[in-house]
Formats: sequence, C-alpha cells, structure tokens
Amino acid sequence: MSKSIPNKDLIGKGLRSLLQNMDAEYKNPAGKVQPAAIEKAVATNRVALANIVVNPKNPRKDFDQKALQELANSIKLHDIIQPLTVSALSDGKYQLIAGERRFRAAKLAGLLDVPAYIRQVNDKELLELALLENLQRVDLNEIEIALSYQRMMDELSYTQEQVAERMGKDRSTIANYIRLLELPPSIQAAVRSGQLSVSLAKLLIGREVDKQLFIFKEIMDKGLTVRQAEALLKQVIPNKTNGPKANPNQLSPVYKKLEDKLCDHFSSKVHLQHQKNGSGKITVEYADLNGLNKILEAMQLSIS
Repeated sequence: MSKSIPNKDLIGKGLRSLLQNMDAEYKNPAGKVQPAAIEKAVATNRVALANIVVNPKNPRKDFDQKALQELANSIKLHDIIQPLTVSALSDGKYQLIAGERRFRAAKLAGLLDVPAYIRQVNDKELLELALLENLQRVDLNEIEIALSYQRMMDELSYTQEQVAERMGKDRSTIANYIRLLELPPSIQAAVRSGQLSVSLAKLLIGREVDKQLFIFKEIMDKGLTVRQAEALLKQVIPNKTNGPKANPNQLSPVYKKLEDKLCDHFSSKVHLQHQKNGSGKITVEYADLNGLNKILEAMQLSIS
C-alpha cells in the first residue's frame, strides 16, 4: 500500500463546511480555526487508569479473558499502540468513549496510566476538522494515518465508505489502512518506526498470529525483500488448491454492493455467495481472537 495523497479539493470543501458550523471559541478573528485547537484535538496525553470510568451505557459487558490476557502481555512489552478516547468529567475524572478492551487489558498489565485522546464537549466538527487537517501532513506514517481513519469511525460514527468520501479515496484504500491495526503491536511498532515497510506488513495481514510473528522475525533478522518474504510465506502457508473458489464476478452489482457493505460493517473480509435459486452463504474472515472480538462486537455478541 503506497501512501496516497488526499484529494485536497474534496477535503477543502469539507473543511469550509465544518468551519461554518464550528463554535466561535475555536476560531481566530479571521474566521479560521485556531492551530492550538487542532493540536489539542489530535494530541495524546497520559491519563491515570484510576481516573478513567467506563461508560455505563456501553452495550458490551463480556470480554474474552484469554484474548484480554494476550493483549495485556503485549501491552507490557509495547505499551498501547492505539490510544483510548476519553472525555473530561466535572469531578476531574474521565469517561471512556472508545477503547474499553484496551482499558481492561492495561489494568491486567499493571499500567498506572495510558495514552488517550481527550475529547472536548460538543467538538464533533472540531475533531473532524483536526483529523482532516492532520491527514494532510506529509510526515505521517501509515499507522498514524490508520489511527486517524479509525478515530473517524469510532468517534464520529463514520463507516469506511463515509471516511473514503471525506478523504476522496476508494473504500478499499481505507479498509487496507484499517487492517494494519489488526497486526500484532510489535509489527505495528516496526511499521511506525520505519523498520518494516508497509509492503512487507501487507503480506502478514490476515495470517494466524504465530505465523505473522514468525515471518516478521525472519524478515527483521535476515532483511528479506518482499519477494523473499512471499516465497517464505508459500512454504509456511501452502496454497489450498482443492475446493471451489469464490468468483466475485458471479455476483450481480446489487449483491456486490451488499458484500462491500458487510466488509465495511465488520471491518473484515466478507465473502458473499448467492445462487440463482435464492440460496447462498456469507463467510466472515478473521485472523485471530482480536478479529473475532471485533466481529462479535459489531453483532453485539460475546464469547460466553
């Protein structure tokens, strides 16, 4: 995945529209948003875990303990890659907006504080503008871009298709960035630091975690190229030649659009097969327990 340049014409229209609706306190005398307000909206802060309270309206109550412990073990080594999002309360506490699973895993890991975005009151327009402005920077790495897209989905309730429209990109481009956040934290950290190229990271997406980590170690230890890594993958994960292969061209435009919407909803690969007699099946892929939990969360279900 090459780092694509945002469509500045589309983004410019979006910024002008947001400025019109934004509270005056965020603007300077010239009517433009204050740089300090943007910086505050995208900055991360360390917030004490003891000062964060979970939103009681959060519909998700049950979490898979094994997956939480695995995440906690990773956090001990790499800290939290994707910050939590909180809003300030009047008593000096913070209410959790997004990231309850990371919050619980951080407590298991024994962390005293965590990185967090602190949302302001009634700042939806400011947040969107800040994210759009931030995404136009040329020095962002791919993980930072993916985190910004994920924030738009988590905090602005945008779908991948809506994010794509705001950014002037294809939905598949947004989906590819978001999928980088499914990689283990150690691999995300390597992409973020520039030690691992996105081309190599893409090869690891959708694999089992143990295979991801094995290939990642081989890449780092031996300095493998993309072609060499692909060859190693074929040895570790042989191609399945038996069994029918889904042909996306068999789907009518209506059902292809439905398949895209399902991919968007679950933030995962979805295969829809629909026969002329009305029968068919839907397959939702996941690479690990984290991916499964995301699918269950989208369905408001849990592993009991």
